[in-house]
Amino acid sequence: MNVFRRRCLVAIFPATVLWLAGCVQPVPRPELAVLKRTAQDPNTQLAWLDRLTWGASASSQAELTKLGLEPWLQQQLNARPAKLPAAAQAQIDAMTISNVPLEQVAAALDAQRKAQDAAPDPEQKRAATLPYQQDSARMARETQQRFILRALYSPNQLQEQMTWFWMNHFNVSSRKVNLRGAIADYEENAVRPHALGKFRELLGATLRHPAMQRYLDNAQNAGNRLNENYARELMELHTLGVDGGYTQADVQELARVLTGVGITLRPEPGPPANLKPALAADYVRQGLFEFNPIRHDYGAKTLLGQPITKRGLAEIDEALDRLARAPATARFISRKLAVFFVSDEPSDALVARMAAAFTRSDGDIASTLATLFATPEFAASLGHQFRDPLHYVVAGVRLAYDDRVVSTVDPVLGWIDRMGEPLYGHETPDGYSLTRAAWSGPGQMVTRFEIARTLGASGGTLFRGDDRSKPAGAAFPALAASQVVAVLERRFGAPTRAALADAKSPQDWNTYLLASPEFMNR
Repeated sequence: MNVFRRRCLVAIFPATVLWLAGCVQPVPRPELAVLKRTAQDPNTQLAWLDRLTWGASASSQAELTKLGLEPWLQQQLNARPAKLPAAAQAQIDAMTISNVPLEQVAAALDAQRKAQDAAPDPEQKRAATLPYQQDSARMARETQQRFILRALYSPNQLQEQMTWFWMNHFNVSSRKVNLRGAIADYEENAVRPHALGKFRELLGATLRHPAMQRYLDNAQNAGNRLNENYARELMELHTLGVDGGYTQADVQELARVLTGVGITLRPEPGPPANLKPALAADYVRQGLFEFNPIRHDYGAKTLLGQPITKRGLAEIDEALDRLARAPATARFISRKLAVFFVSDEPSDALVARMAAAFTRSDGDIASTLATLFATPEFAASLGHQFRDPLHYVVAGVRLAYDDRVVSTVDPVLGWIDRMGEPLYGHETPDGYSLTRAAWSGPGQMVTRFEIARTLGASGGTLFRGDDRSKPAGAAFPALAASQVVAVLERRFGAPTRAALADAKSPQDWNTYLLASPEFMNR
């Protein structure tokens, strides 16, 4: 048994976060009252489902029809603890990432890395490297698998969409090997709990997580050796935007504010032994997160034209407050949400209304979304937004198989990888593009047709048992008999109708449907 498994067998890691324990009262969104007047015809409902979920399915269609659009949307904006189908939850519960806390993951992987570095000759070094690589890769794969299972089957579909949106916005990459063991916890405890909450809390949670500190090198940032990487991306990509009015001097000042913030793997709970008594009160450790006064620059600082008035770790909170509540941040975040949910080029007027809601609610994400969803621009955009690879594949599986739980999501991950959007695989901090141009090239469309043919003709690969030579269940879905498809067909243009009429088999019919121009949009 390798060191990782030996050290981590006894730990229990909660599969759900404590803040979702069930005592939070739903917050009504009065902005959505306008939707009571929205036509409740099946085509409108299907369009909303395709935009706000990972893809319309028979069970989601039935749920929305039962509740009505406005109550359903209120429910989605006030996500409660999600109960997945038992077979899906069992797959998640069996994962290492569900049973081992981050502190033990990090300690075990660090021990493996040190053993690798200490190996006296190349052959021994290669042998010591293997367990580290295998355990890191397995946890990265589990994180991907868990996400797909939730996207397919969670009733909190908007929360799952927003979790992906924020993971892409606050991007960290599994291509950086020493992050692979931390991304599951980053998503579960830094991002998902705040995906529909306050932006300021989300911003702070990502800053304090070891994955972000390590990915953008702030763990190496110290008063005597500044590293500006995280400070720059914190303003350019996470808050103000590239045109947010900050200067290079602001980047340097924020980097100074962030000195001392990092991670620690020391087993001892207290401060470092060389910490001077005068600074001991400033030391903070929470799990792997550490604020080490030894590395902090205590000099006077000015950020965005105003002095930083706090001291130590409180400087970071003061800076985050200033960034999160800046008008430029309200505009930048609102525009990015509008690109995700409405159009590649949202109007200035729409962004301004959203930014006003963002500011008025002190950065409440659900309130900002409620304002967006009540606009005529959102209604007009339904059915016209191009699906990126992840949305395309997950929507296809949800439409084809509804709540029948797959026994493996590996084909889904393989299809996404082929189209160039592997989960947690974007190397640079800017995340994947949200626009049509990035995903609609000729090569991409050929690949989509091949995936449509595979999913439509041999979807049984998703339901293989332990014996992979014997696929379980139907080999392909009966999409022509689907109630969702019956509504979807109303949108089809003449070329798609003609192609479906010429289909020589149910498999061909499925392929033409899933490869149709109309299904490429949501």
